[in-house]
Amino acid sequence: MGRWEPNARGRLAEAALELYSERGFEQTTVAEIAKRAGLTERTYFRHYADKREVLFGGSELQDLLVGVVAGVPESTAPIDALAVGLDALSEMFDDRREYARKRQAVIAANPELQERELIKLASLSAALAGTLRLRGVPEPAASLTAEAGIAVFKVGFERWIAESEDRAMAPVMRELLDELKAVTAGGHGS
Repeated sequence: MGRWEPNARGRLAEAALELYSERGFEQTTVAEIAKRAGLTERTYFRHYADKREVLFGGSELQDLLVGVVAGVPESTAPIDALAVGLDALSEMFDDRREYARKRQAVIAANPELQERELIKLASLSAALAGTLRLRGVPEPAASLTAEAGIAVFKVGFERWIAESEDRAMAPVMRELLDELKAVTAGGHGS
């Protein structure tokens, strides 16, 4: 039986981000990440499949969004169910802005990580569309709502991590969702 490592996942994620920021993604090894976190390579691989995955947090984001949207009353309009899901994601990120800024800088500097980010967002959209279909939303409305929701999240996230933004994430997301509603209703937004 191995020694219990308190918050190993979090320590590995922090160590990886520090090293990626200092040295670059390509120049950092899993062994270095584990050493910086005070853990073993074996422990690293118990938590993450490869050195990219440490930046993408497994399925935590998807599980939260899908779970919240699935739990909203069925009488709720799809776009409003999505809003509740975005609020939940916002709460998850609120105390992690500095980490998110650093993480995004590392991803922006590496095409392989940019590709991984897009794959994660596509998976998130597919899972969200599946959840909306289970709620009785027909196609293509389920897929359109999911894709629009991921677009709002992506644009909102980029705005939220900007140095000029000091609001919590939820109002940023709500503002963009309102903008989307205005545009789709035939208006020009703000």
